[in-house]
This record gives sequence, C-alpha cells and structure tokens, in this order.
Amino acid sequence: MSASERLEDLLRELAPQVLGVLLHRYGGFEECEDAVQEALLAAAMQWPAEGVPESPRSWLVTVASRRLIDQVRSEQARRRRRPPRRYGRRRTPASRRTQATKAPATTTTPSRCCSCAAIRR
Repeated sequence: MSASERLEDLLRELAPQVLGVLLHRYGGFEECEDAVQEALLAAAMQWPAEGVPESPRSWLVTVASRRLIDQVRSEQARRRRRPPRRYGRRRTPASRRTQATKAPATTTTPSRCCSCAAIRR
C-alpha cells in the first residue's frame, strides 16, 4: 500500500468523525459538510509535503471549524452590504382603487357577466 493510499484511507476514516464533531458543535449539515470538505482538501494538499500531524483528527476539526466560521462571517458581511429587498411599491388605498379599475391593455373587459351583475346588486 502506497503512502497516498494510506493517506486517502485515513481521510476517509476521519471524515465522518470530523463531520459529527462539527454538527454537534455548530449544527447546519450543509455548512458543516462544506467545511469538512475544505479541510479534507487542505489536508490532501498539505500532508503529503509536510507529513501527517500527530493528531490528524484534531487538525481536521480545527481547520474545518475555522473554515465554517469564515463561511458564516462572510455570509453575514455579504448580508450587511446588500440592501434589503423590496418586493414592490407600497400601495396606498387610493392607488389600490386606481389599479382595480384599470384593465390590462391586452384584454377587453366585458361590460356585464352573470356573476358580476349578481355581486353588484
């Protein structure tokens, strides 16, 4: 078994454990899963060159926690920078009446129909 295969097996073994720790601490499955994936990627790139740390599980938990916190902070900052969404103009009662009497330009409104005549009486 080569060194890269041993590293891959180690990461596969530790991934669910690290995910469990993050879920227990922070909640939010998707966010935790993303953070664990980023930590695993960092480990896969760094460990072959620098060696596996003494406590790989702790290293992964620390890196994943930091990535998760960075994600949360980034999202909060993005929300603060973005103006609140407005889903339409606030209408006054007068503008509501005006809109109700206007018919769309593409359709014709009948002068009378059975249900409208009964309602208006």
